Amino acid sequence: MATYYLEPSRTFSEFLLIPNLTTKECTPANVKLKTPLVKFNKGEEPAISLNIPFSSAVMQAVSDHGMAIALARSGGISFIFGSQSIEEEALMVRKVKGYKAGFVVSRSNLTPQHTLSDVLALKEETGHSTVAITDDGTANGKLLGIVTGRDYRTSRDPLDRQIHHFMTPFDKLIYGKSGITLSEANNLIWDHKLNCLPIVDEHQKLDTLVFRKDYDEHKENPMELLDGNKSYIVGAGINTKDYKERVPALVEAGVDILVIDSSDGYSEWQRETVQYVKENFNVKIGAGNVVDREGFLYLVESGADFIKVGIGGGSICITREQKGIGRGQASSLMEVVEARDQYFKDTGTYIPICSDGGIVHDYHITLALAMGADFVMLGRYFARFDESPTRKLKVGNNFVKEYWGEGSNRARNWQRYDTGGKNKLLFEEGVDSYVPYAGGLQENLDKTLGKIKSTMCNCGSLSLDELKSKARIALVSATSLVEGGAHDVILKESSLSEE
Repeated sequence: MATYYLEPSRTFSEFLLIPNLTTKECTPANVKLKTPLVKFNKGEEPAISLNIPFSSAVMQAVSDHGMAIALARSGGISFIFGSQSIEEEALMVRKVKGYKAGFVVSRSNLTPQHTLSDVLALKEETGHSTVAITDDGTANGKLLGIVTGRDYRTSRDPLDRQIHHFMTPFDKLIYGKSGITLSEANNLIWDHKLNCLPIVDEHQKLDTLVFRKDYDEHKENPMELLDGNKSYIVGAGINTKDYKERVPALVEAGVDILVIDSSDGYSEWQRETVQYVKENFNVKIGAGNVVDREGFLYLVESGADFIKVGIGGGSICITREQKGIGRGQASSLMEVVEARDQYFKDTGTYIPICSDGGIVHDYHITLALAMGADFVMLGRYFARFDESPTRKLKVGNNFVKEYWGEGSNRARNWQRYDTGGKNKLLFEEGVDSYVPYAGGLQENLDKTLGKIKSTMCNCGSLSLDELKSKARIALVSATSLVEGGAHDVILKESSLSEE
């Protein structure tokens, strides 16, 4: 007969942390969030660690090179989505590894024939007040001028006025030549009181832009996740179908770590993929997803450097509805962590665990870490930000960003399903949706990190290892869930307060 698990499948919302003594040294400023990314032996340091326990999901709507740069700047890591051509994914990896902090590829570009109306529309879409004017309207075209907010007045200039009439032309620009160092570029900015310095090559083609504000930002990001060459660390997703072609290209591009992107990782195809990478390349690889002890041990014994936990808990995932497989994220994590700790005790090798899915509120992240996860993987959380690759749209009176699952027809990512043959996607395991637009990554991430550190202080913990060992976690009732929110009051609404 079948094996039955009669204990309910638990989610993070069913648990709360019990406070420990908060000592005087337990302040958010003293909390450190460094955490291992890959396996290591007792007494040794991991080859790669994260400065914050965050990774962005292997999704088209979340992790491109732009997100990878932004998150690495903050101390986390992105796994660039693998549901694209090998050449395109490798190019994204190269862009991250070749990115020079402070030198920015222009993302707002127009031609001299565009109009003021186009400038305002682009500013509304991107939030950028500086627009590079090139001959073909691309980020690498011949630079003909720059437009900033000082070049026009919406109260006086007609919206159909062409850009070449009011832009600052190239012959009046201060610019740098390709190859200039960041220090030299910043000196030009300060000497000439500039807000933006374009960098061009010998043919006057735009290379990058250097902004005055980025000088301060560089100084304000001491948590940057860098390799030995001071390049950003980046991951990439692979599948179990074309890995023999994809992995060599990603390694050649400079990828630091790989992860197999699959809805269910407890498969012989994953074992073969991990073993191929380990036998042929000196690169780290994570595997998953699993929800129990057996799946964890199978992938660890296959050679995986970290394990992803979670099936069906993502906000856009409908695997449980479609196939009836999965498990509540908290239950999955608790069992796998117990297996990981026993494995460490038996072998002396520590296997980091990534909790993937099931995060609804910020405090769920802290709960996942307290339950034993070393870092979390987030999709919806990062999809809301400017740095995600999706379109920002206005729906009704609100701005949103597009967000779709890798199991949706839109993603067309049939390769992530370990079913053996090469077929089309027969049915969806993800949806196509919107998420509320939330602005820039840094300001939102700082707020979330602040909450995590504050909660850790309530638990008397200054590190994630301390949190794991000291945390006291209580199961809550349905009634206490109601008690935990606002209740028995009339909430003020903007319309009511205005009246």
